[in-house]
Amino acid sequence: MNASRRIAVVGGGVGGLAAAIRLRSAGHDVTIFERNARVGGKLSTYTRDGFTFDIGPSLLTLPHVFDDVFRLAGTALAEQVDLVRLDPQFRYFWRDGATLTVHDDNDATAAAFEAFRPGAGSAWRAFDAHGGEIWKVAQRTFFAGPMTGPLTVLRRMNSPRDLLRIDALRTLNDAARETFDDDHLRQWVGRYATYSGSSPRHVPATMACIPHVEAEYGCWYPMGGLGTLRDAFERVAIELGVEVRTSTEVVDVAADARSVSGIQLADGEIVDADIVIANVDAEHLYADLLPDDRALRRVRRADRSTSGFVLCVGARGTTPGIGHHNVWFSDDYYQEFRALDAGQLADDPTIYGCVSAVTDQSQAPDGDENWFLLVNTPPDVDVDTERYRDVVLARLAEHGVDLRERMTFAARMAPADIERLYRSPGGAIYGTSSNGMRAAFARPANRGARAGLYLVGGSSHPGGGLPLVATSAAIVAEMIDQDFA
Repeated sequence: MNASRRIAVVGGGVGGLAAAIRLRSAGHDVTIFERNARVGGKLSTYTRDGFTFDIGPSLLTLPHVFDDVFRLAGTALAEQVDLVRLDPQFRYFWRDGATLTVHDDNDATAAAFEAFRPGAGSAWRAFDAHGGEIWKVAQRTFFAGPMTGPLTVLRRMNSPRDLLRIDALRTLNDAARETFDDDHLRQWVGRYATYSGSSPRHVPATMACIPHVEAEYGCWYPMGGLGTLRDAFERVAIELGVEVRTSTEVVDVAADARSVSGIQLADGEIVDADIVIANVDAEHLYADLLPDDRALRRVRRADRSTSGFVLCVGARGTTPGIGHHNVWFSDDYYQEFRALDAGQLADDPTIYGCVSAVTDQSQAPDGDENWFLLVNTPPDVDVDTERYRDVVLARLAEHGVDLRERMTFAARMAPADIERLYRSPGGAIYGTSSNGMRAAFARPANRGARAGLYLVGGSSHPGGGLPLVATSAAIVAEMIDQDFA
């Protein structure tokens, strides 16, 4: 085993927690410093009047990625949380009355597409198969290690054919138009751009792998809410010997021109460290914690992801026909994303609604529902939260779901709140977007601007979302193992 190193992890999000568990299991001395009262970062919950809401991630995919982390600590994901595989996965609604249900069973999903429009069932199967090919290539190229540029990916490819399989030369919109001849189903495809805070007009068709991942590996929910996953990470880390210091703000990464030497806390305490892992937004890192103009310019080459406007609605009674995960589409997807790309709020936004009480009644008083509503917004946009609450609820009512007479409260969260809570510039939920062919290469690298500094989390490679930030932790742990062998 390599010599033990003193490691300071700045930020207790999932990326930081996963990195801490991996590195502690390898024998290192690891401490997490989290400025908020609880770890988890954006994997957070809100409770009020007997209602519980997951106000960050509300869907778990690729559970084996998290199981790998727990097994290093001598346990397993299934021993830590009670996972339920959801069926149906999603329900989709359009204002003209069209509906689509995506199931956990691929035959049932293909049948649902075929019933929606003749010929769409076989088109969905072809789209899913193509997404599977993309996923195979992505696993052994983009996700297999650190990214330093296009040559990194090329060296990991088996043949030039992989360049075509990854489907990065057209947009997700292009893929939708060339696969489906129905505008509703094209909207369905475009929704997957938002999984990385991106626009279907600009994101590469590589994102077609995401619906395949859901179809192949399932959509999961931990009973008790996503907060139970956060709690499991914290519990396992502490049992393993990781020191977790919450309500502890890091204000400086100590470094000379070549390497880091530790961190400084808000109360003036200096903590020496051989290695610093930054589980914070890369822009915040290089603007505030380790000011570096050159590194900051590189970071800002990557576009910020979208932000969001959130409503947490405690609703009396139950709603016929809804699922755990639901999407109510706007009438004009092109106009909606044109507004977002221009830095404006959409007047007719697509609305995502998670009602986890459909699966888990512990999340709401008996017979009631916990409605987590999210609409995409540009980062750093001003929101009149009362007015936009009324817009979102009115649009939802136009779809036939009127919560206004049933709600007991509607708590709001805007981009400014997300920025304040998580130090995410502009309130960018996913860190950096995937817009453009070169987005993957513009994203901040896992190796920092000084020796001994490493980055994990949504703003660095390979991007935002629970499985990807856990993957960034695996990449960083392997880099440290090699660098300090």
